[in-house]
Amino acid sequence: MKVTRELVAQKMTDYLSHRLSLAELVDWAEEAMREGDFEERHLEVVRNAVARLGLADVRSFGLTWEDCEAILRQLGYRAHVEVTAAKSA
Repeated sequence: MKVTRELVAQKMTDYLSHRLSLAELVDWAEEAMREGDFEERHLEVVRNAVARLGLADVRSFGLTWEDCEAILRQLGYRAHVEVTAAKSA
């Protein structure tokens, strides 16, 4: 698996959009650390981001909104929140 900035940002987007659970994000990151082929051009940033995500299920590390913003910023992305009204039942 080729692990790129784009792939890490997409996994984080999926997590923040509730398309991926924290456990699934951590599992993906752990697998990427074991088996991943990290893009050379951004090796340090991508590897550090994936390593951080792999620890997100450890209580002392966790994964806050601020953590997500910082990781995305380091990857060259910016997080944007959109709030919409909930439909009434």
